[in-house]
Amino acid sequence: MTSTRRGRIRNVIRLAPLLLAGVLAFAAPGAAGAQINGPDAASWQHPGGASIDWFAVRASGHEFAIVKATESLNYVNPYFVQDGIGMRAAGIARGAYHYADPTQSPEAQAAFFASTAAPVIAGGLPPVLDIEHSGGLPPAALIDWTRRYLNSVQALTGRQPIIYTYPNFWRTAMANTSEFSNYPLWIADYNGGAAPGPLPGGWRHWTFWQYTDSGRIPGVNAAIDLNYYGGGLGDIHVFGNPFGS
Repeated sequence: MTSTRRGRIRNVIRLAPLLLAGVLAFAAPGAAGAQINGPDAASWQHPGGASIDWFAVRASGHEFAIVKATESLNYVNPYFVQDGIGMRAAGIARGAYHYADPTQSPEAQAAFFASTAAPVIAGGLPPVLDIEHSGGLPPAALIDWTRRYLNSVQALTGRQPIIYTYPNFWRTAMANTSEFSNYPLWIADYNGGAAPGPLPGGWRHWTFWQYTDSGRIPGVNAAIDLNYYGGGLGDIHVFGNPFGS
């Protein structure tokens, strides 16, 4: 072996730990390096009844979207069906969320959401629980409500739900419980940084990060929430196959 070859091998050995660290950092769940983008939408994104052009959303680089389906026991987003169809046609990974009302039965809300959102849940992202107000319940009661809702939705859909929340809400209204840390987390944190701040509730990684509530993107005639996908659900594109189930 020549000295030149020995030198090359030594350089590779020196670089190997750095290369490995870089690979691990890129692959780690919760890393925003890949910056897979997507909005979430509700009726507010349809000012004056305007439609969302989901093909324009997809063409602008947004690869997933999560749309409000239901709230409490009696509200259905009037644009949920057309948005669900539009996302599917555009090949966007699609999801649906329920806005929690802790003053009403969690089991009844789970059934209401599961039946309404079934067409999107069947071939799209896992169902989402948006919990951001307590309804006046103390932490112990709110934790019980959340447990019952999540168990009911999972039993009805066969899929583990995603939890959407804010750090301060979870730390106060939910007493920072770590009981739900095995669920995928969608965290809302508008800190202007490159990643969310310290996660609440014992979560080590985030699956989605809502980093602004005032984004502007092609195809939407209003301000809109924007998010990054941080991993944890695998290849997100499989949830957007327009020819899938």
